[in-house]
Amino acid sequence: VREFNIALLGKWCCRRMLVGRGGLWFRVLAARYGMEGGRNGSSWWREIVKIRDGVGGLEGSWFEECVSKTVGDGVDTYFWIETWLGGIPLSVRFRRLFDLAENKSSMVKEMFLLGWGEGGDAWKWQRCLWAWEEELLGECRVLLHDIILQTHFSDKWQWQLDPVRGYSVRGVYRLLTTQADVTLTAAEDLI
Repeated sequence: VREFNIALLGKWCCRRMLVGRGGLWFRVLAARYGMEGGRNGSSWWREIVKIRDGVGGLEGSWFEECVSKTVGDGVDTYFWIETWLGGIPLSVRFRRLFDLAENKSSMVKEMFLLGWGEGGDAWKWQRCLWAWEEELLGECRVLLHDIILQTHFSDKWQWQLDPVRGYSVRGVYRLLTTQADVTLTAAEDLI
């Protein structure tokens, strides 16, 4: 029952917190409870935020590992903090650069238009970069070198377990029960 409940809450997380961010219900809940699902949030909202953030026992970070952002025009994707390039957010992969960046909440399109190549105006730092930080920036630029935005397509979230049909409660339930079986088997082996 627990895994089925998590799979159902995951559907809300996927369809409403990611895909339906522009919808009225999302704006109302986010305004009422906040995006972090703090103490003032309902238990339902807090559980959805936990799933999104990969917090908790059995479910771990399954949700974050199964969803990714496909960038089209770059308008709805945060450059640093969303997973859109290489399976890990740039804020994690290039943590030092993110810490020094002045534009932590810029969108991909903004950074692209400012120019993220050598000498581009996208790079605004709190101080001058040291040599080893410049090397990190070089690595980041290499990742970005071949990225071309598709102005005729919007950014969208993609469910990696089934990219064609998207999120399904059945598929996630299978994933979670398989994880539970593996965890129980590993625990039994230790005994």
